[in-house]
Amino acid sequence: MAKLIFTQQLGRFMRVPQVDTTAADLRSALDGCFADHPRLRGYVLDEQGGLRENVVIFIDGQRARDPKRLDDALAPHSQVYILQALSGG
Repeated sequence: MAKLIFTQQLGRFMRVPQVDTTAADLRSALDGCFADHPRLRGYVLDEQGGLRENVVIFIDGQRARDPKRLDDALAPHSQVYILQALSGG
């Protein structure tokens, strides 16, 4: 099963789960996760269902391609990291 891993930055707002999923794509995996953990949705997705500007997702070390569609394929053993993007200088 693929694994969704939410980094600890979200831990100051809520319990941060690691979620196993059999979903074939990122959007389906996130939707399944948010069904069980609805508070996470607002921290990860914007009102239109796209990735918030301050969040980035990596699948097996590669950044998710489209922050609006979130249609990247997941392999059965994919590691999906959802984290806050840092900026500044």
